[in-house]
Amino acid sequence: MKIFFLTGCANGIGRHMTDLLLHQGHAVTATDVCFEDLERLAWERQWPTERTLLMPLDVRQPADWKRAIAQSMARWGRLDVGMNIAGVIRPGYLTEQTPADVDWMVDVNLKGVMLGTCALAEVMLQQGGGHIVNVASLAGIAPIRGLSIYSATKCAVRAYSIATALELRQKNVFLSVVCPDLVDTNMLTLQLEYEAAALTFSGNRILTVEDVGRAIMKEALAKKRLEVLLPGSRGWLGKLGNAFPALATRLTESLSRKGLTNQQQLKERNQR
Repeated sequence: MKIFFLTGCANGIGRHMTDLLLHQGHAVTATDVCFEDLERLAWERQWPTERTLLMPLDVRQPADWKRAIAQSMARWGRLDVGMNIAGVIRPGYLTEQTPADVDWMVDVNLKGVMLGTCALAEVMLQQGGGHIVNVASLAGIAPIRGLSIYSATKCAVRAYSIATALELRQKNVFLSVVCPDLVDTNMLTLQLEYEAAALTFSGNRILTVEDVGRAIMKEALAKKRLEVLLPGSRGWLGKLGNAFPALATRLTESLSRKGLTNQQQLKERNQR
């Protein structure tokens, strides 16, 4: 049995990972800023109380991290794997976004991961080992028009993760950054209402939380891979576009048209 510490567990990838890890017999400290939703979820899904510790956590607040980590260590005595999963998005073109949008996405998506990585690494360095998984996005590989702030935060998460991984690896603490394409979560549903988010729907297939879970367990943790792109084909296409921005600009229009068609079809399907 390993001890896991997860953020963003009330929905999406965090909820699935909590389900998966508990099913596999591990112990999980499950956290979320929406603690009432987390408690209701734990009751509905019958998470075993002997292997589950529920904690409120606002990833933007250093004091919250200190308290949550301390209580987790008091309960379990060690920390094998920490996952920074919590994230938010608010699509919109440049002139539509407000300073509040900047604060919200930067604070949760970037500052939250930075604070969490530091807090988790401090414990793991003291105990002599561990593994941190930061969830970024393919939007951090190839920035997406209409998701400029979100793309910027995920690009920064990737850069921060790679830099800190190189520091920690020498001390037996591993860090992986996982960059998935669009995943079927509440974040997808939110983006259906924004034409600005059309480009993010341009892939051939929407990922499931199960896809992400397998990548985390089999690629990030089992193989200790520094970076996991999901799917790999879209990831490497994104890297190519990032290396040659002029090429990416030419591709954007055709991908946006495809994405808009996919987005509209999904929206109509959800309204039935």
